[in-house]
Amino acid sequence: MTPMQTQNPFLDEMAKLTQAAMGVAQAAGEEAKTAFRAQADKWAADLDLIRREEFEALKAEIAALRAEIATLKNGEKA
Repeated sequence: MTPMQTQNPFLDEMAKLTQAAMGVAQAAGEEAKTAFRAQADKWAADLDLIRREEFEALKAEIAALRAEIATLKNGEKA
């Protein structure tokens, strides 16, 4: 007997069907997740939104430019 087999053929078939249904449900869930992400990306593009990584990179660049400007201003005053 394999790990999922019992003495009852009906229960064996029910176990196989349940296992198959779980596989289908998991695949459908992944497909739905992919479709939702694609739609979210489209909405973000339509609204001219940027991703968090891009925002953080721009924020760091602005901070660096502000520091450079402050250094240049202090150099002119000296």
